[in-house]
Amino acid sequence: MTVSASVVRELRERTGVGMMECKKALVETNGDLDAAQELLRKRGQAKADKKAGRVAAEGRIELATAADGASVLVEINCETDFVAKDEGFEKFCAMVAGVAASGSPADAGALLALAAPGGGTVEEARRDLVAKVGENITVRRLARVTPRGSLGSYQHGTRIGVLVDVEGGDEDLGRDLAMHIAASKPQFLSADDVPAEMREKEREIFAAQAANEGKPPEIVAKMVEGRLRKYLGEITLLGQPFVKDPDQSVEKLLKQHKAQVLGFVRLEVGEGIEKKTENIAEAVRAMESQA
Repeated sequence: MTVSASVVRELRERTGVGMMECKKALVETNGDLDAAQELLRKRGQAKADKKAGRVAAEGRIELATAADGASVLVEINCETDFVAKDEGFEKFCAMVAGVAASGSPADAGALLALAAPGGGTVEEARRDLVAKVGENITVRRLARVTPRGSLGSYQHGTRIGVLVDVEGGDEDLGRDLAMHIAASKPQFLSADDVPAEMREKEREIFAAQAANEGKPPEIVAKMVEGRLRKYLGEITLLGQPFVKDPDQSVEKLLKQHKAQVLGFVRLEVGEGIEKKTENIAEAVRAMESQA
């Protein structure tokens, strides 16, 4: 059958799918716009399932605030930086963060099951977007902070987001601390929060290193404790040198302002995801060897 260009355009505007795919769907559904849209959604679901195994390590960290004063950070991933800057992807991320803020889901799985504005679920909206952009898209994780003090926040571009709960101080201190956490990546708040097994593992490593230097046992013990203190300072927020004034620690900064950090969260796009890299020269050689 013949399908007018105006109808194809309307279907494209509804779905964001390419013109040729829209035309094919309209032909298959005898020009029925709603049926064609449903057909494309079903095909999008199939495409989403096929793409689900592909590595998605790019994307955005999105921040949203709830009516009760809590704030949420959500990591949404895609495969390429190109899609991460796509307007449709950006709108999807903002929508997901808004739903996460208002719906209080326990995790990413619960977030996907929530209703999306305009109908359907967040998961259905995700699948639709996969069909449009042709990449795997995942809602990877979220973190919600309901402050007991004042909430400081900072976003470094779209790749890093930080929330920090501070008791005392002022708004500037909260933002400075959030910026510090973004830059310095503390793993724990204080040395007391570092798990005992982690401490012991590092102590064993430092002991072996010091013993190999041929020092007496009593010197080795002092070296180990000194190196362990330095290590704990590097991985804890309170022990780190303040990024804006490295001559003082974050702990001293807080004492100056009669403040304390009650908790913090830091999310970075792609953190912990192993990206697949391809050696083109090796790939070409492999192809030649099979020829």
